[in-house]
Amino acid sequence: MSEKDVQKFLAAAPVLDKLKIVATWLHEKKGQEILGLDVSKISNVFEGVLIVTAQNVRHAQALADYVLEKVGQSGWEYMGMEGYKEGEWILLDLNDVIVHIFLADTRQFYNLEGFWARGQEVDLNMENDEQEEGEKDEDE
Repeated sequence: MSEKDVQKFLAAAPVLDKLKIVATWLHEKKGQEILGLDVSKISNVFEGVLIVTAQNVRHAQALADYVLEKVGQSGWEYMGMEGYKEGEWILLDLNDVIVHIFLADTRQFYNLEGFWARGQEVDLNMENDEQEEGEKDEDE
């Protein structure tokens, strides 16, 4: 598959696939406690929500920068961003998917998991990656 074909595939990705792809990008850059929710049955504005914890403000900004870079490469729509300068809660609007990048205390305070509790959790397959990393560390 050529790079152009890959970009076309990514641009037309269904929302659940898009959640998994963006979650992988966040995981690559050490995002923590990544949660994906399908909110298509309870939201008229967007279909998916990703919530991730960053270690500090710089890490949150780096996660946002990386996701936006990858979104541009994938040809996905990018509607806007809020909170980048402060970095405690960065919201990325990818049209049908909203990404929330939080510092731990801010995430706990706003409790979006509770707000979107009626959404269906999406299996992002992050556990297998974490187990494999743990096994690698034990082998070394």
